[in-house]
Amino acid sequence: MYPAPSPAQAPHKGIAVVTKKSKAKATDKPAAPKNPKSQPTPKSRLAPKSRQAQESQPSQEAHIAGFHIVGMGASAGGLEAFEQFFRSVSPDSGMAFVLVSHLDPSHASILTEILQRTTVMPVAEAQDQMAVAPNGVYVIPPNRDMAIFHGVLQLSVPEQPRGQRMPIDAFLRSLAEDQGENAIGVILSGTGTDGTLGLRAILGAGGVSLVQEPATAKYDGMPASAIQSGYATHVLPVEKMPEVLLASIHTLAVHQETPPAPAAVSGMKRILMQLRSATGHDFTQYKKSTIGRRIERRMSMHNIEDMEVYARYLKEHPAEVKSLFNELLINVTSFFRDAEAFATFKRDIIPLLFEGKPEGYVFRVWVAGCASGEEAYSIAIMLREFMDETRQEFKIQLYSTDLDEDAIAVARAGIYPPNIAQDVAPERLRRFFIKEEAGYRVKKDIREMVVFATQNVIKDPPFTKLDLLSCRNLMIYLEPELQNRLIPAFHYALKPGGILFLSPSESIGNHPVLFAPLNRKWKFYRATGTVASTRAVMSGGLLWTKDPNTKEPDEATKKLKETNFAELTRRVLLQSYAPASVVTDLKGNILFVHGDTGKYLRPAPGQATLNVVEMAREGLQLELRAALNSAGQGAPVPNREVPVKTNGDSQIVSLSLRPLSDPEAGEKLLLVSFQDVAQPMPGKLAPGRRGRGKNTIQGESEQLRIEELERELAYSKENLQATIEEQQASNEELKSTNEELQSTNEELQSTNEELETSKEELQSVNEELITVNTELQAKIEQLAGMQNDMKNLLDNINTGTIFLDERMNIKRFTREAAQVYRLAASDVGRPLGDIKSNIEDEDLLADAQTVLDTLAPCEREVHTTGGAWYLARIQPYRTLDNVIEGVVLTFVDISDFKRTSKMVKRSEAMLATALRIANLGCWEWDVDADRASWSPEMYDIFGYPGGSTPLSFKDFLEILRPEDREPVAAAMRATVTAGAPYDVEYKIMRPDGTTRNIRARGEAIANSDGRVTRVIGTVLNVPECCSTPSASPAAAATRS
Repeated sequence: MYPAPSPAQAPHKGIAVVTKKSKAKATDKPAAPKNPKSQPTPKSRLAPKSRQAQESQPSQEAHIAGFHIVGMGASAGGLEAFEQFFRSVSPDSGMAFVLVSHLDPSHASILTEILQRTTVMPVAEAQDQMAVAPNGVYVIPPNRDMAIFHGVLQLSVPEQPRGQRMPIDAFLRSLAEDQGENAIGVILSGTGTDGTLGLRAILGAGGVSLVQEPATAKYDGMPASAIQSGYATHVLPVEKMPEVLLASIHTLAVHQETPPAPAAVSGMKRILMQLRSATGHDFTQYKKSTIGRRIERRMSMHNIEDMEVYARYLKEHPAEVKSLFNELLINVTSFFRDAEAFATFKRDIIPLLFEGKPEGYVFRVWVAGCASGEEAYSIAIMLREFMDETRQEFKIQLYSTDLDEDAIAVARAGIYPPNIAQDVAPERLRRFFIKEEAGYRVKKDIREMVVFATQNVIKDPPFTKLDLLSCRNLMIYLEPELQNRLIPAFHYALKPGGILFLSPSESIGNHPVLFAPLNRKWKFYRATGTVASTRAVMSGGLLWTKDPNTKEPDEATKKLKETNFAELTRRVLLQSYAPASVVTDLKGNILFVHGDTGKYLRPAPGQATLNVVEMAREGLQLELRAALNSAGQGAPVPNREVPVKTNGDSQIVSLSLRPLSDPEAGEKLLLVSFQDVAQPMPGKLAPGRRGRGKNTIQGESEQLRIEELERELAYSKENLQATIEEQQASNEELKSTNEELQSTNEELQSTNEELETSKEELQSVNEELITVNTELQAKIEQLAGMQNDMKNLLDNINTGTIFLDERMNIKRFTREAAQVYRLAASDVGRPLGDIKSNIEDEDLLADAQTVLDTLAPCEREVHTTGGAWYLARIQPYRTLDNVIEGVVLTFVDISDFKRTSKMVKRSEAMLATALRIANLGCWEWDVDADRASWSPEMYDIFGYPGGSTPLSFKDFLEILRPEDREPVAAAMRATVTAGAPYDVEYKIMRPDGTTRNIRARGEAIANSDGRVTRVIGTVLNVPECCSTPSASPAAAATRS
């Protein structure tokens, strides 16, 4: 695992990311968020997952937005976290927020509506081909997968069933690929591990990742998974996230926009020196932009803006050195990354590798910079698939190395989160992985093909005699000079004709002589037979020693020669003096044979086997079985001398077992050695014995005893042999039973996988139901609030209201309605006709039925037996969908109005009587409309019939005497213009020919602007005897 690239260098499946200098080329203008119904992308577009082929084009450029896009993932409990976040975030932060949640695919989501109440930013449900704009919120719709490409959201119908989808991972990975360092990932409350691999992609692209503090999350599964995997740059409560986001963006922007000062360059050198001193790894030959960005991100976490200050901080805080080292090692990897490249590898390259190879050929493969092992296992799986499909069998030695010890530990464990289902086909998951609670474990046959080791490809020696070398997405982090030195080293490691596999963003550079291209698009090269790479390695200064800057070619050559002589000497000595031996596992299966073992081992009859016990000659089997059993239990195994029969002869053999340790094999091995033991020559002892005649009788007795013991021994051996045969038969039966149990176990395992799938689906449904329940709870709270508002409204408007359904049954009523009908709370649901009414002689039920039938509202005044008056209104009950579901009766108490009206009528009658007795008439003139209103007395005085058309002021002047017209007009003008009192006397000629003396008085009425709009007054019919003697037009004019 090596430092993550800058956006311009990141291997986003072949996309060349646009840097800040090229942003001006982008022509897409982000649209403001809208809220139309989302339309899915057709399956032919296959977004987001199947966009891999589209994104893998090396020449294609990504659209980097001029603002940061925040991808937020949540599941169960996420609604509350979303609300907390948007209550705290500034509406003009300049960022765009895209929300991905686990939603029920069969129900519409109200998440958009709920979140809109917490922020003034526009919140929209994402639509296919919707451009993302700053200061906007976009929410994934139900039953859709979402990705982003060139800053535009892409929606598609999910291809995978419920329970196996990882929508958060899918979107965050596409966001990292599309936006590079402008991508930000946020993981909030939720169960499972969705989002973990997405954050890894965000960090690998140079972005920032925030994770909710598990203690504050309603469900801590997703936050805990991201934190334990080491992909969280910030862990904090939700309400503090917006502040940290803005601070991080500001710090990074300052460093990006400001060219590095000499002090900053010096500070970086000091930082790299401290890293080399603490870890032993030199990063000075890595690209400065990549290293600088990673350092700046660590600086932003500690609010440090100066490199020199951070260098001092590293010196004072040794733990930060380790954190920075891990930051530099973060990388992006996945199973079968670049799907088209691996398809080409299986279709075109593997057949080329296997072509002409004999059965049992040992293939040597090296995956350099393997990170957490996904790429190594991907290659192993494809090799295994090809061997099975072609029915060939080769031995695979696949070495996988990386600089990061933690990543190698993950690779060795071979356990990966459930999220890998996004990258690994279901058939491969079933065939090469074991489903466990924590995720998927690589099966043993694939795991045993791969050997993992920690290695620095720059300073450690490479593996050699390789058939395939895969080094993808590693050299892009290195300076060009170091890249040019690595390519000859790779050629040196490969056999002539071996294959080099690079990423789409890498190449062989200036070494076309060393490699011939096989596929230029996906960077497959075949090593040529030239020795130029050896000269290039020796002259390039790429020495595999502890310190790459130390050059000791003479001493190294001398040591190499000494090593060769020592190896040659050891080989000759082993062949001449080492005993015949075999290497076995603890079960006795032979793995390696040294020397001539024919005297001790022979092929066993029956089914072919390489088990050392079954192949042992007579006399060795029992001792070997006992020795293996002791070794398997960890007990020491002493050397044994055993008589062995070979072709009828007996030979004493020294049998020894010694444990072997092989870290790469990952299991305990045994070295079983056989060595003949020299016996005394019988001929040399015979003369001495013959010369001692006095012991003849004693010798014969001993001889008889020996023969007896030999017979007992033969009998014991026969019994033992019978026991052994019975034991072997039992073993065969046990093997058969074991095979049956294995078959049953496979069936149970298959059933367990089905149950796991069902469990995942149920868990997914449960998460969706939790999300729906949270939304519904928010809706219930909203409805409860509305219901409280409605209750308070109905209780305080003092209007009796009764709601009836289509059958005139009571649905609801207010307490004021009990004044009209004798209602109780238990009457809800009963017909209104069953309730006693306090209304006199009115049938409102008939009116209600008429309204229900005709939909025409009805209104009438009703009188109760208690003397109260109500205005009864009956209207149809309409739903929001304009469906009639009954009627609504309202009763407005108008008792006070009726009493006031009665008093007004009495007052009007009294006034009319008084006016008649006083012979007074009342009038009102509307100045703007030039229209006068007269009381009945006015019509009597002027001799016009009542109800005649109102006169205008001009018409009024016409009925006056000519000499009175101008004084009257002048008096009215003074009243209208100056507000002066109107007081004139004049004579009129009635239609019947009689005249009357009139005394007219009036008063101006002004509006709010002070302008006179009306004049109200009276006229008095003055009898001749009472008229003023000096009354004349002039005098009248003077008074006015």
